[in-house]
Amino acid sequence: MADASSARHHPDAASATAPELELTDSDILDAMQHIPGYLDITTEDFRIIYHLAYRHALGRQFSDARAENLMRAVASPLLPDMPLDEAAKVLVSSGYKALPVVDAKGCVIGMLTETDFLRRLKVDTFLELLLNMLDATFEFKHRCHETPVSEAMTSPAVTVNGGAGYAQTVGAFREHGGRSMPVVDSDGRLRGLLLRKDFFGAYNLEN
Repeated sequence: MADASSARHHPDAASATAPELELTDSDILDAMQHIPGYLDITTEDFRIIYHLAYRHALGRQFSDARAENLMRAVASPLLPDMPLDEAAKVLVSSGYKALPVVDAKGCVIGMLTETDFLRRLKVDTFLELLLNMLDATFEFKHRCHETPVSEAMTSPAVTVNGGAGYAQTVGAFREHGGRSMPVVDSDGRLRGLLLRKDFFGAYNLEN
């Protein structure tokens, strides 16, 4: 199980994923001309102040961007020995595109996604599956009721600790292309589900 660090967020961590604009001497001199009075400061001093202020502002802006503040509850996580047809019903009723799979202790051991179902059916999209089903020669060969979740899930799951900050969460999302990620405690037990759209939307990072 890949787990992002739960260390307390630091301004430098935010700057690592949100690169600041590098100022040129001409940028600085132009800005200084708009400040009334005499400035006893070099362009290099100005640049240092700018970098420090930028990192401080990022730390302030993202100080509350912890996974536990944005995660959603998971009413019914999946179990590894659950048949795929039952898992499909739970997945649909949850409203999510993926659900975490947990062991007897509640620790996350994988994720079951819609893509995992498509992979078992040997298609890339649901539209492709629909077109196949419309073909008169189509025969549904996969026996979902005989296949356990453990054989279809994606494992290990990329998880994030509940206390992980902005940089750790972004780093974890970069490790996979999924739409959601389990949030776990220090022992790997499931706490919730963090949706990519919720995390990015909370800080206007969609673009």
